[in-house]
Amino acid sequence: MSAAIRANSILPARREDIELHTADGVTLVGELATPLDRPPVATVVCLHPLPTHGGMMDSHLYRKAAWRLPALAGLAVLRFNSRGTSSLRGTSGGRFDEARGERFDVAAAIEYAEFQDLPDVWLLGWSFGTDLTLMYGCDPAVRGAILLSPPLRYAGASDLATWAESGKPVTALVPELDDYLRPAEARERFAAVPQAEVVGVPGARHLWVGHAELVLDEIVRRVAPAAFPLPRTWDGPMEFGDASAYADRTVAAFGDKPVPGR
Repeated sequence: MSAAIRANSILPARREDIELHTADGVTLVGELATPLDRPPVATVVCLHPLPTHGGMMDSHLYRKAAWRLPALAGLAVLRFNSRGTSSLRGTSGGRFDEARGERFDVAAAIEYAEFQDLPDVWLLGWSFGTDLTLMYGCDPAVRGAILLSPPLRYAGASDLATWAESGKPVTALVPELDDYLRPAEARERFAAVPQAEVVGVPGARHLWVGHAELVLDEIVRRVAPAAFPLPRTWDGPMEFGDASAYADRTVAAFGDKPVPGR
């Protein structure tokens, strides 16, 4: 009998705790979730919001992606804590480095996906993670990028130019009521990347509360289009996660302010 997929639903998948090892000697903790009954059709590597304000691999959209997308869309979902970041999974080594040392974290995640022969690697950045995606993610092994609430705080014109020259697909989902960059300005800024698609989302805010299903649908539309739109019910076994430990950090993750001088 079909049951509704709820916010804390965990669908069947093969879930493995992993470690990433960076070129500058830092060990990062993470998880790889893959379909239980088939090879993945594509891969999403998640780059999370600012760790200094609660961002982590378990930020709510990424939890839901890892809990649902392997079963519903056949995707591999790789998420990890960048340097100095903690979650229930553990604490990654190193210290937050304001988008400098994090270049090695991005490279380590891409390298891990390559070594595991994961197919069609896409980077999924959220807030601070979009800056890391734009600055360090235009790698030959990366198929394209999906950006959630990009503030364009650390990433600059040269980073946009790199993606423009690559021709790789870039989609920016921009909340209508975002605190940092709203759709009209985002379209102006991303005009430097001719292939970039800017999707304004009416009524949404930086946190994406109440819009998780829409976000997951838009990810799947681009990464695994045969699975779009995602079903809202599930016929098989279903478990439920406890998100209460993250309630305060989910809100705090988006209390960040623009960095002076950036």
